[in-house]
Amino acid sequence: MTAPYQRIVADVQRRITDGELRAGERVPSTRALVRDWGVAMATASKALSVLRQEGWIRTVPGSGSVVNERRGGPASPEEPATSTLGRERLVAAAIRLADTEGRAALSMRRLAAELGVGPMSLYRHVPDKEELLRLMADASFGAEELPEPGPRQWRTRLEFGARVQWRAYRRHPWLAPVLLNSLVRPPVIPSALKHVDWSLRALSDTALDRRTRLHVIVTLNGYIGGIAATNAYEVESEQDTGISGTQRLAADMTLLEELLASGRYPTLATEMVDIELDSLDEIFEFGLSLQLDGIARLL
Repeated sequence: MTAPYQRIVADVQRRITDGELRAGERVPSTRALVRDWGVAMATASKALSVLRQEGWIRTVPGSGSVVNERRGGPASPEEPATSTLGRERLVAAAIRLADTEGRAALSMRRLAAELGVGPMSLYRHVPDKEELLRLMADASFGAEELPEPGPRQWRTRLEFGARVQWRAYRRHPWLAPVLLNSLVRPPVIPSALKHVDWSLRALSDTALDRRTRLHVIVTLNGYIGGIAATNAYEVESEQDTGISGTQRLAADMTLLEELLASGRYPTLATEMVDIELDSLDEIFEFGLSLQLDGIARLL
């Protein structure tokens, strides 16, 4: 069966081939595709992404997506820059792309197309994609400001810092997998180090030794990032397939009901009667309270 995004791609290609959309003319925006086709934002974004990658359209800063003069072939690597390209503008564009379409859509060629420049010009500012992701994570995490000197009471301070982190992860679903690819050996991100330093000060006047204080903060951050990672994978799946988590659950509901009725999971079947899982934000708050209660017991 043809996926919804593929039908959109085919329709836009037909309109370009038939002359309905001429070279340089704007193509329907993501929101227009959502409205006209009745699809999810992720599906519309993926359709436009495919059209860009195949060279049918290109992005003009300030104007949106337009029909490529060299349609039907790969985008030219030598598009002239329409304005001065700097590292800050490059990172901001990469963050917008990742927020909209996910990490999978982020490539140097695709980013160059978004900026209207040749791919090689990007390497004057970043050596590779790994460094680009590091800069994106630093900018995204650093945008969430921590007050100085901040709350003095340890629980208030750690609770505040946890919610600041959670807000960053919710705004940028791709951030958790990048920042927490290893809990004990994470990538070195200046803004993330600032968060750790700020949180450690909450415990500096306690009787805990230095190793235990660090373990407390790493464990708390690991909880926050772990919950955020589950959201990241669900968002990425929806961006890739156009199928939301709610839709997937609805499709599996018959199987779930059959398994619960089989008698193989008696406790779960009893506990789930007339109960639905809370939203991710509510689960985060519930778990955060347990984490802080545990730290209180340790202290």
